[in-house]
Amino acid sequence: MTPLDHASQILDTMLGYLGFAVKIDQDEGPEGLMLQVHTEDSKALVGKHGATLEDIQYLVNRVLQRHIPNAPRIRVDIDYYRSIREDQMVEQAKELGERVRATGRPEILPPMNSYYRRIIHNVFANDPQLQSVSLDAQARFKRIQIKVRR
Repeated sequence: MTPLDHASQILDTMLGYLGFAVKIDQDEGPEGLMLQVHTEDSKALVGKHGATLEDIQYLVNRVLQRHIPNAPRIRVDIDYYRSIREDQMVEQAKELGERVRATGRPEILPPMNSYYRRIIHNVFANDPQLQSVSLDAQARFKRIQIKVRR
């Protein structure tokens, strides 16, 4: 059984015990291994600002690591919530980038975890005029500042 199959079985069992009827699709894309959950109860599984989804992903990976110690990290998405959120964040960052380009004044994005910060940093990695910098060095959820390159 592959790690992705095993993670899918863990997730299906976990959600079944919680009373959710789900269909789980497996994907091995460029972003790595992913489980896409389809359900009628997506709001309950995603939670406020994706907090429950983050918890579900954490638990699946913890249980998987117990069973297969060198298993790769599995991403869990529910009815494309993560994909849509990532697209929205990139669009917001690009809009702020255009504002910085026009005014020359730095702009700051809301706090986000390391995965989302990496996505935003990649948006500006090859931009000759703008750069992104993580702020709040001690915080778990850091803010990104978009500013003009010097």
